[in-house]
Amino acid sequence: MRVDLFDFELPPENIALRPVRPRDSARMLLVAGNAPFEDLTVRDLPAQLRAGDVLVFNDTRVIPAQLEGTRGEARIGATLHKRIDLRRWQAFIRNGKRLHEGDVVVFAAGVSATAEQRHADGSWTLAFAGDEPVEVLLERAGRMPLPPYIAGKRPTDAADLEDYQTIFANEAGAVAAPTAALHFTPELLTTIDAAGIGREILTLHVGAGTFLPVKAEDTDDHAMHAEWGRIEPETAARLNAARAAGGRIIAVGTTSLRLLESAADRDGAIQPFAGDTAIFITPGYRFRAVGGLMTNFHLPKSTLFMLVSALMGRERMQKAYAHAIAEGYRFYSYGDSSLLLP
Repeated sequence: MRVDLFDFELPPENIALRPVRPRDSARMLLVAGNAPFEDLTVRDLPAQLRAGDVLVFNDTRVIPAQLEGTRGEARIGATLHKRIDLRRWQAFIRNGKRLHEGDVVVFAAGVSATAEQRHADGSWTLAFAGDEPVEVLLERAGRMPLPPYIAGKRPTDAADLEDYQTIFANEAGAVAAPTAALHFTPELLTTIDAAGIGREILTLHVGAGTFLPVKAEDTDDHAMHAEWGRIEPETAARLNAARAAGGRIIAVGTTSLRLLESAADRDGAIQPFAGDTAIFITPGYRFRAVGGLMTNFHLPKSTLFMLVSALMGRERMQKAYAHAIAEGYRFYSYGDSSLLLP
């Protein structure tokens, strides 16, 4: 499909630079089948679901994956996006044309890495010096990787250390938050539990590729970056039991949805999963596991707007986004939410 079919005009004032407080006071647009849109808040979520439905959260934890350093006189910026092994990460490099294989980049706090290999997409494999886990080095030298549409308008600060983590964050390895879950609070979870709605956890380490624009003119020519995920056998078994009993699997965030669909077999049964996924969901895709999605509002012509268009229909989502813009909904990572129920 043509990428420009997924374009829309977004006024800059609709882009959220800070989250609302408390988190569950954010607005939520209900898009249910062909019914009229409903303007709700995240606190209304339990009332829109049924006992026996299951919300699936991503427990990945954002690491301070952005580094600033030098190679000789050249300034080098690195955003780690995918672990290769204990010492090596794949990274997108700012000023990468100044790098050559074997160059050593010196970052802050005594952290350094060797540029081992340049990849076709322009990223590099960085091999970090020393014996400490790279995550420990990042705590010393790195900063939180806010999305470019926020970082370009204000500096990262101490508030982001908490604001850009979900309450489920546990497994370190993401360079972007699973932002749909940023809206959840302990009080909201208590209400969800009381309503008989289940909760399950998986892990998908979100990579920096999620921020990359789609440069191709046709979706067939776009290559997704792989991300690592895991669904435990016990989790898969409980999800399959819930579906067999008539419950819907509601993914909280596109990251959860993508991993669930990657793990589902042809019959929709969710299998245990541990490995990379580069699934790219566009209109025409047949959803096998997921019966709904809670997600924030996404960028024009992005793979994530293509995903929600696949779930609900492109024209339907264009109208939903036009409604959200007209009603002043806040977009992107720190913005408002939507609940999509086909």
